[in-house]
Amino acid sequence: MPKMKTRKCVAKRVKQTATGKFVRKQAGCRHLNGHKTAKRKMNLGQDKALDSTSETMVKHSLPYGLK
Repeated sequence: MPKMKTRKCVAKRVKQTATGKFVRKQAGCRHLNGHKTAKRKMNLGQDKALDSTSETMVKHSLPYGLK
């Protein structure tokens, strides 16, 4: 059976923590920030953990995990 391919678009967008959870960047902090409050921009800069549904899809997309 041939090797399974890793979905590179997913591998570039998520990181795996030491406990095995996946974290991602939040959307909405790249541009149009002039009207957003400082608190909102700081919170958008933090990483977020994936929800269980997305985590299942990510695990299928990364058959050998992240290095």
